[in-house]
Amino acid sequence: MATRVIIVRHGQSNYNAQKLIQGRNDESILTEKGRQDAQIVGNSLSVLPIDVMYCSPLQRAKTTAEIIHSCFTSPPNLYPTNQLMEVDLPLWEKQSKKDVSQKFATDYRCWKEKPHEFKMVISTNEGQKEHFPVLSLYQQAQEFWQEILPKHQGQTILIVAHNGINRCLLMTAIGMNPDLYHSIQQSNCCINILNFTGNWGEPVQLESLNQTSHLGIPIPPPRSDNNHLRLLLIRHGETQWNKESRFQGIRDIPLNENGKKQGQKAADFLQKVPLDFGISSPMLRPKETAEIILQYHGDIKLDLQPQLQEICHGLWEGKLESEIEAEFPGLLTQWKESPETVQMPEGENLQQVWDRAIACWNQLVEKYGNSKDYQTGIVVAHDAINKVILCYLLGLKPANFWNIKQGNGGVSVIDYPQGIEGKPVLQAINLTSHLGSGVLDQTAAGAL
Repeated sequence: MATRVIIVRHGQSNYNAQKLIQGRNDESILTEKGRQDAQIVGNSLSVLPIDVMYCSPLQRAKTTAEIIHSCFTSPPNLYPTNQLMEVDLPLWEKQSKKDVSQKFATDYRCWKEKPHEFKMVISTNEGQKEHFPVLSLYQQAQEFWQEILPKHQGQTILIVAHNGINRCLLMTAIGMNPDLYHSIQQSNCCINILNFTGNWGEPVQLESLNQTSHLGIPIPPPRSDNNHLRLLLIRHGETQWNKESRFQGIRDIPLNENGKKQGQKAADFLQKVPLDFGISSPMLRPKETAEIILQYHGDIKLDLQPQLQEICHGLWEGKLESEIEAEFPGLLTQWKESPETVQMPEGENLQQVWDRAIACWNQLVEKYGNSKDYQTGIVVAHDAINKVILCYLLGLKPANFWNIKQGNGGVSVIDYPQGIEGKPVLQAINLTSHLGSGVLDQTAAGAL
């Protein structure tokens, strides 16, 4: 039985509002907005069966946790732990980001561009010492998982902590390297969900990243005012074969009625988001989903990209798992455990899918990221296509394919704040709350 972990960032603090660097300074407290948002996230989570809560002892996180805790009819035990403390930036705390970027220009650039190499030289009783904030935090996150997971197998754990440590918890869980520390976003009072299949080192699925719709924010805003490009990566709505858990691949199966409803809910969800372009796989299910979404967006002509069509499952297509196992003994288990090693009978392997999907994605980024004006567009595709794109953006490999979940009608948000030359920022992954399922993805398990 999987262990579900829900990770929440604390509410807005007075330091957040003033754009001051907090680190482990404990003078920062929640604003009134921060307290209100904590109440909202508590109400959203109170319908779920939470077995245990952990939080940072720093008061902005601890107060958020206590407000959430009070929303439960039968509150779980709440344990503050130093393992959830925020990143330690002793030389920068209590200063504005603008001042730090000017006073420590070289170090600040390293912090932003090469966070795994960033260091501070601090004074201790033993003399001068080199301190690597991100690497230390990354190790802290690993140690937290190693200690906590064995205690709560099969349970639901709620964690309330900070921007930096939350990033490292997510990154260490799915296998991201610390150099991508700034590549995932954590908004105040956001919700993230991880599903662990076992103890530390066993497979982990990132179900969602940085949900904010419970706060009245459908999708997180760009991190900076000069954002160059935003891509909304969307999985098509449900088909009858999804519902039956029948492998589709390149069989051109249309949306079922529920899939059309999911497409409409995604359209309503994104209705007020200004769109400049629309991209889709040419297959019926994503094409129809994209057309439903674009009904609110003027005369955008849908651009069909053949490289985005679903993985070809070859002789598996049209079959249920039981039928595949009977005909190809052991291969389905191999696909689930080591997907990068499987050659689909008379179909594709994952590397082939990776190569064509990533080539297409990079072409789209170059095409629309070169514009002088801020551009936002949708890219509607499939489970396997979306997973390999997200793995690529997260610095993962085909072997990490199952670390990412993509629900029917789910929306992921990718920004390029520095244009095509800079690293992308994953603002959100697999948002599905607009489908009426609350914070959990309850779309059909489905096959690919």
